[in-house]
Amino acid sequence: MPFRSHMDAALAEARAAAARGEVPVGAVVVRDGTVLARAGNRTRELADPTAHAEVLAIRAACAALGRDRLAGCDLYVTLEPCPMCAAAISFARIARLYYGAADPKSGGVAQGARVFAHPQCHHAPEVYDGIGATAAAQLLRAFFADRRGGDAF
Repeated sequence: MPFRSHMDAALAEARAAAARGEVPVGAVVVRDGTVLARAGNRTRELADPTAHAEVLAIRAACAALGRDRLAGCDLYVTLEPCPMCAAAISFARIARLYYGAADPKSGGVAQGARVFAHPQCHHAPEVYDGIGATAAAQLLRAFFADRRGGDAF
């Protein structure tokens, strides 16, 4: 099957999160070209600091499949996952991670903690960065500029 990016669906989830007043991050879990789950950040709405788009999408995909592992699944996310989300991606056994914008402040994949590079990491997905990076970064910049009166991302 030829590669087809699902970053547009993740960006749609990020825009929906922004409309709810959440940091605009969206995630989509895909298996064999079919979207299993999609989510945007809901930390404020749910009063839950773990309600990141990646975690919510992983939970929904696991529920849809009725299992705790997502071997063979891909995750598309608009922003480089934080260390918490990178650990969840590892625990879920996601096969491939595609992300948009890098996150020099809070990233956990290529920046900061680099979770997948640690010997304690039991599973590291294939990682592809920069997919839809410009659109994701613009969305984040606009969101923070509206709230902080400047370009804070």
